[in-house]
Amino acid sequence: MTLTGHSFLGSKRAPDTSQTFHVSNPATGEQLEPAFHSASKEDLVKAISLASSAFPAYSSISPETRAAFLRTIAENIDTLGSEITPRMMAETGLPEGRCQGERGRTVGQLRMFADLIEEGSWVDARIEIAQPDRAPIPKPDLRSMRRPLGPVAVFCASNFPLAFSVAGGDTASALAAGCPVIVRAHAAHAGTAEIVASAIQAAVGECDMPEGTFSMIYDADIDLGTALVKNPGIKAVGFTGSRAGGRALMDAAAARPEPIPVFAEMSSVNPIFILPGAMAERGETIAQGLVGSVTLGAGQFCTCPGLVFAGVSENFETTLKNGFSEVAAATMLHAGIHQNYTKSLTELQSQPGVETIEQVDSSKGNNAGATILKASASTFIANPALNEEIFGPSSLVIECGSKEDMLAAATQLEGQLTATVHGTDEELAQAGDLLQTLEQKAGRLIINSFPTGVEVNSSMVHGGPYPATSDGASTSVGTGAILRYTRPVSWQDFPESMLPDELKISNPRNISRLINGSPEC
Repeated sequence: MTLTGHSFLGSKRAPDTSQTFHVSNPATGEQLEPAFHSASKEDLVKAISLASSAFPAYSSISPETRAAFLRTIAENIDTLGSEITPRMMAETGLPEGRCQGERGRTVGQLRMFADLIEEGSWVDARIEIAQPDRAPIPKPDLRSMRRPLGPVAVFCASNFPLAFSVAGGDTASALAAGCPVIVRAHAAHAGTAEIVASAIQAAVGECDMPEGTFSMIYDADIDLGTALVKNPGIKAVGFTGSRAGGRALMDAAAARPEPIPVFAEMSSVNPIFILPGAMAERGETIAQGLVGSVTLGAGQFCTCPGLVFAGVSENFETTLKNGFSEVAAATMLHAGIHQNYTKSLTELQSQPGVETIEQVDSSKGNNAGATILKASASTFIANPALNEEIFGPSSLVIECGSKEDMLAAATQLEGQLTATVHGTDEELAQAGDLLQTLEQKAGRLIINSFPTGVEVNSSMVHGGPYPATSDGASTSVGTGAILRYTRPVSWQDFPESMLPDELKISNPRNISRLINGSPEC
């Protein structure tokens, strides 16, 4: 397809505007065509108006029809794969295999949510049958289930141009819930965004969805994003990015006359704890795995392990040093990420008590060199700056001389997406205090593995206490993500004919439900 660089306003494209921007290839510096037109304020208002008008009809469409819509989006994206991959590679510097793999994850998510809403039990249907003769007061008929919130604003992530972007998990889960979506494209991969948006726009038409079910705007700055969150037509926000960006959206949403939820994934250092027995038995193997986990994708994963707590052996440190020295500098997704990486790394290296074990040169272009550093547990505990995320291929080893050091360090951690413990069976059985502490700090606990793989299924929790996310009770990955864009609604004393199918005694959708507090037989 020929890229035009114009925003999507329902079934139409926005006109030219005076404010434009280009995307550059981070590996070569080449400016890519076309120019992208930042949406006007009028365009934004139009997109929100269309979404608000679409909501009553779209939220009432049967789950089977919405599921078919999601599957059509997935099919359209797959059909455009030969166009998505080269553009994505040019805009991000990512290798072909990563681009194809991420497309597979993206369409897999869409199909997963289609299956979920067809099965139907996710709505958490509960029925309490009336007892008019109950004493001392009659019991009313009460039935509840989850219903969609309304139009959702989705902000694309820089590090996942497909899986956390235009048709990513936020969009898929919001559409599955019955919410129209307005996407703010990421300026670093605007062309990839346009191709994917065209697939969704086509699916809206093919499946006869209401006008305004989907829109996407380009924004060269941050003003439109803030205006999007502040507009009263928006009822929830999905965001993946920096802590500063997420915090700004949270504050804007909270300051509205009608505050709305912001589901922001922001920052995490994903600590790894290596207990002494595991270090003695397989310290070199763990070190090798750590090198791979930290440097995978130039460290540009939200689950990259940025802190390692261990009683460090000589072989472990030597393996780390040699492993990091052998990892070639890798292209980062765009110049801004590279600049932040080098700046943050320099600031960390300037902290008292922080020593560099190995560092690969990061000075050429947008290439990030892998870096491994170390400090003592007392230094870490005394300096909150050592707790901050550095987005890129680096990790800080905290030398712990005792179990007490590890536990004290764990209590100093901020909220995390993940926390990992390596230990022998005997050690893990005695590590209840550490694991209990980490359970309060992270959304996903891992034993004897590494956090960088995020499986997309019904059991995954990709979330955690602030600042990992703005809402530690939610997940942005897996089927549980749909709950973010819904709320529980109760129907009291409604005639059977007026109830949603999920709440009718006849159970025409044949879903799992609770009746009078017990699972329906």
